[in-house]
Order: sequence, then C-alpha cells, then structure tokens
Amino acid sequence: MQSSYLKLQVNCSLQKPSISHNFDHFKSRLSSAFKPLLGELQQLSLRISVPKTIKNSFVKLLDVFVDQMFEFVDQPLLPSQRNFAPVDALREAVLVTNIDGEIPEDFPEGVYIRNGPNPLFGGLKSTKSMFGSSNHIWVEGEGMLHALYLKKETDGSWNVVYMNRHVESETFKQEKQRNRSSFLPAIEGDSLAILSAYLLNLLRFGKINKYISNTNIFEHAGKFYSVAENHMPQEIDIFTLETLGNWDVNGAWSRPFTSHPKKAPGTGELVIMGVDATKPFVEIGVISADGDKLVHHVDLKLSRCSLCHEIGVTQRYNVFLDYPLSIDLTRLAFGGPLIKYEHEGYAKIGIMPRYGDADSVKWFDVEPNCTFHIINCFEDGDEVIVWGCRALESIIPGPDLGLNKFEWFSKKFRHAELADESVDTSPDDVPLFSRVYEWRLNMQNGDVKERNLSGTKVSMDFPMINGGYTGIKNKYGYTQIVDSIASSASGMPKYGGLAKLSFEEPDNTESEELIKVEYHKFEENIFCTGGAFVPKGRGVEEDDGWIITFLHNEDTNISQVYIIDTKKFTDEPVAEITLSHRVPYGFHGAFMSIPVQTQKASRNES
Repeated sequence: MQSSYLKLQVNCSLQKPSISHNFDHFKSRLSSAFKPLLGELQQLSLRISVPKTIKNSFVKLLDVFVDQMFEFVDQPLLPSQRNFAPVDALREAVLVTNIDGEIPEDFPEGVYIRNGPNPLFGGLKSTKSMFGSSNHIWVEGEGMLHALYLKKETDGSWNVVYMNRHVESETFKQEKQRNRSSFLPAIEGDSLAILSAYLLNLLRFGKINKYISNTNIFEHAGKFYSVAENHMPQEIDIFTLETLGNWDVNGAWSRPFTSHPKKAPGTGELVIMGVDATKPFVEIGVISADGDKLVHHVDLKLSRCSLCHEIGVTQRYNVFLDYPLSIDLTRLAFGGPLIKYEHEGYAKIGIMPRYGDADSVKWFDVEPNCTFHIINCFEDGDEVIVWGCRALESIIPGPDLGLNKFEWFSKKFRHAELADESVDTSPDDVPLFSRVYEWRLNMQNGDVKERNLSGTKVSMDFPMINGGYTGIKNKYGYTQIVDSIASSASGMPKYGGLAKLSFEEPDNTESEELIKVEYHKFEENIFCTGGAFVPKGRGVEEDDGWIITFLHNEDTNISQVYIIDTKKFTDEPVAEITLSHRVPYGFHGAFMSIPVQTQKASRNES
C-alpha cells in the first residue's frame, strides 16, 4: 500500500487486554489512520504477492489477534421471535402425506422454493472489542433454501416431498471449515468497529463481509440461482439444492447483483443491476436469453450509492429507483452509520432505453420515499407507469448504529394515524408502513403524477404478479400484508395475510381514489413468507391461478404450505400441506413449473 498506516503492537497473551483510560485518544488516532486507507478499502480487494506459507502464518497471527480482541455474542431472540431462529439442514428429503383439502387437478407439476436467512452457529452475532461493537442486522444470516416438490403420478395422485439446504457460498464454506463464527459483523455498530471488521475480514478471508445469498431464487435459461445483492448469484441444482458455484456470466460480471433481475418482455433477455459501496455505484447489464453472454453493460454514473433493491422493465425501458437510502463509506469513516435513510433526501426515478447509457437516462424528481419492491412497470402512450410498495421509512438497517433496536422497530410497526401522509410527523414518528403507489412519468414533457392506490388499513409488501405480465400492462397484483400488532409486539415484521389488488376497479369504501383490494387473512398467530403466484396452465384470464406460500403457526409451532385460488381469493385454501419440520420466516419465493424427478425421501416425518 502506498498510503500511510498505523503500526499496531498486539499483546497476544492468554489474558484479554485491558483498556486504559487513554483509549479514547488511541481510538481517535486509529480512526484518523483509517481515513487515508479508505481508498484501499473501497477497492474491496487485497493483492499481496507472498509465499503461501508466509501468508498462512500471517493469517494465523491475525486470527489470534481477533480471538483475543473480539468477543462474539449471540443476539438473543424473544419468545415472539422464535420462528426467526435457524433450523438444521436435513440429511435427506422428507415425504409429506398430511394434506387437508386437495391439490387441484390442473395445478402444475413443479418446485415451490423459498430463500431466507438461516445463520450458522445458532443465530446472528454481535462483537465487542476495544474498537466498540458491531452487529449483524436482521436481514443477514446464511441463505437456506426450502423446497416443496410436487409431482403428479400417473394415477392422478400427488407425490409431495420437502427438502432444505444451505446455500454453500465461498464464505459459508470458510466458516464451516473453521466450525465457528469467524467473520466480524460489518454493517451496523460503532464506526471504528466496522472499519476494523472490514480490514480484518479482508486480510483474513480476502472479503470484507460474508456472501449471504439469502434473499431470492430465480430462473434463467433453464438454470436456477440463489441471490442476495451483496454478491453475484450462486447456481443451484434445483433437485438436490446443491450449490454449483458463482454465476459471473462467463467472467463478464464481477460485482454485486440485484435480488430481483427481470426478464425483458418479448426478448427473454435478463436485465440486471449491481449496486456497490464504491464507484461505479450502480451498473446495469443485459444478459442474453440463453444466459451465455452479457450483451450490454453500463455505468449509471450516480453520485451516491443508493441501496436500490429491485430493477423494473417495460417493453423498451429499464427502470431504476434512486431513493435516499444510501451506503456511504465516507460517512462511516467520520463516525456515522454505513447505511442510512435520509427522510428529507431527494428521490428520482430513471428511465433508460434497454441498451442505453448514462446520458440516455431520463430522470424524474419524485417525492422522497423508500420503495424496496416494484409491483410492475409498463408503457401507456407517452407515459411509463411504475407501481410499487412505497414507504416513508426504511426497514433496513433500523436505528442509527443499532441502538435500542427492539424499541425502534416496535414503535415503527405500530399501526396508527401516522400512516396518513397528510399528517406532519417527525422522522422519529414516521411508521414502517408501505402502501401500493403509482408514478406516471411522461417521457415527452417530463411531467410526474403520483398517488396512493391503497389506503391506511394495512401495510403491504412483498408483491407478486402473474410473471407473464412482467413489463406489460396488468390488471392484478398480490401482496403480503403486515400484521402491525404482532410485528410491533415482536419488533420483527410478520405477515398475517395476503391481498389481491385489482388495478382497474375502484374501491368505493374510502374517500381517496383507491383501487379495489380483497384480503385473505390467516387465523391469529399464523404468518406467511415467500408467497408466489402460480398461473393455471390453461388459464384464460390473468388471475387464473393460485398463490402458494409457506406459513407458520406460532401457537402450535407447526409449518405449512397453503394453496389459495386467486379467483376465489377470500375462500379457504384449496389445500393445506402440513410439514413435519419447522420453516423459519424468510424472504422471497418462486414456483418453478418444471417436470419433477422422483425424489428419494424418508417416510419418517417425526
């Protein structure tokens, strides 16, 4: 390294080092020393040409330093949070025979699969050290896939099998080999502790943080991928759930990858996005329909790292949301949080021709917001329409520096009149409440029209549509709905039902110009995750199909899968499939309509 550095003398005795009264001055000097290193940290890589034996010895010395200076502490879970706790991976698939109702005869054969965090070594961790504390945030934890295989036999009966397995990323293997928590948490906490975690993780593992791959699962060109946006996707064998390796598009893509890539209507190309903490902050790519080639790759040349979670597509355009939730290493170096939502910050939506460049993007100023999930985008005359689940607060990461997390989340989930945007509130009082929202962006004159499509009765997120309508005008959408009371009581998001959105039908029960919403609510203390729309094979209308979702009953500690007819949305599920193993709450799910191989499965469901 060409920049200056601070030499640290480490006492490697068996006793934990004591902290002297002069440590505040020491921390100040160390923080100042880190700032010249920021350029190197921003490169997120370290290239040292030394013999392997010397490197291994150096890493062992660093491990001794970490063991002596850092204490890993389990983040405790409340009783109301117990289904966020990890489960053990199964050794083999399990045959499922407990089914109430009937799986419809015309339900497609396939795999219902959901991703979600399943932290190694008992749960999420915090660390304490002379540098301060750092913590995993609630969305971290190694990814685990939960799969339900539905195979239709020749006699018309259904063979149903359940399996789970961790996504074995590079960092998963590194920690499993050590058989203990080793990566230092590097997102939330004291600035100096996070900077120390960056440097020590980088020197010991070659990476500043773990590749969690816990957010979504998607298909392209007949292959299946697990992904979280802090790294590129991992290819998965859909039948064994074995991790086959990173997908870098034959070496053409080497940066993070959005959790929600989109297939372009008409061409079948995959539109992707990569957000990184260092310049270039955002790049957009287009992958060929056969998955072999990156046919377009462009830097949006943004001035900040906006933590955009999802990209949108229309028939001609790519849609990017630039909202004021940002990752800022400079802010971190000066003692602030790495990730922060600026309530008064600016927000823009960028519309870019499919193969355009940064200069071709037409930017529209919109009201400040945090919109993690897009429902759909499409073109209507001169306008591009964007529908999403829009909030005025961010659920990630939580309170600044992770202080008083339970109190912060509990207050923010509390459903009250504060969800009414016409009421002025301080940033501390803005709730975690998402409403279905519409932006109409005129590509000719630059006009913006925006409005709420849903009211303040329930908060909605994790939207779904019939995938055949991605990028073109659709009539229907579906979301999970937040149980605000249960979420507030546990300090974690819980989804107590589903909603069906009818975009072309008005809701005549409220004064605003809102759309019709139907609800499928579960019984008390039953919550869902990973809902997916399954289209009917011979369906005529857009909403011919089903929602399939994992659920957990917190009273009985039993997990199930429901199949709900979207034409009879408020009716009871047509099938309730009871599992013999607990499925923790997670994130996104998908249904892969493919021929299912006969699974070797245990009949022991105990």
